[in-house]
Amino acid sequence: MSLDEVAAWVRESRSTVALTGAGVSTESGIPDFRGPNGIWTRDPAAERLSNIGYYIANAEIRRESWRRRLDHPAWGAKPNAAHRALAALEAAQRLDLLVTQNIDGLHLAAGSSAERLVEIHGTIRETACLGCGDRRPMPEVLARVAAGEADPACQRCGGILKSATVSFGQNLDPELLARAEEAAATAELFLAIGTSLTVYPVARLPEIALDAGARLVIVNAEPTPLDELAHAVIRGQAGEVLTALVAAAG
Repeated sequence: MSLDEVAAWVRESRSTVALTGAGVSTESGIPDFRGPNGIWTRDPAAERLSNIGYYIANAEIRRESWRRRLDHPAWGAKPNAAHRALAALEAAQRLDLLVTQNIDGLHLAAGSSAERLVEIHGTIRETACLGCGDRRPMPEVLARVAAGEADPACQRCGGILKSATVSFGQNLDPELLARAEEAAATAELFLAIGTSLTVYPVARLPEIALDAGARLVIVNAEPTPLDELAHAVIRGQAGEVLTALVAAAG
């Protein structure tokens, strides 16, 4: 399937939904987790930092998590060509909803609107209290860490703080998931970009779209479990592919 044919699908679609994963942000210098050089591939023990059970039970896990948050590559990262292309697709009124598994906030920084963006796994740009739910800008809490608070507590209730992201063992926001599923069920075209399609329930979204009769296009550097069911599979870097696709779609 040629890029021009996929671009024609973009032009013809009356409802297009995109799902992005870590492969979109790697071009901004943010490493993925499961890829050949992913964080968990190189350091399997690091996966414990993303498990809510370990996080709550082990103060050292929390301290290590805060040390890593101080140095997270998201703070210096800039949107890349893939982020900009998706923002341009929305601006051209050819993208109804963008669902991202990424927590870095780069889609918003690239110009995607908050109204058409679902950050399904949350955002590292804020903190959330596991006790009272209080949310604060992440830089506010990181300043406390830098000043010597290794495991800062919630200033409202004294509870455990973490980034406002979804860890293993936590449920997705049911309203956000329902919105994403509804959009997938009514899409004519579903774009899965830079995602391994192995993390459920988000990986179910393209399956919902397929079941409802949508065309599925996968853009990914590595094979995915849904490649054989997709109407088009494009191997390559997300930025290069999406830039060409948006240009071809006009």
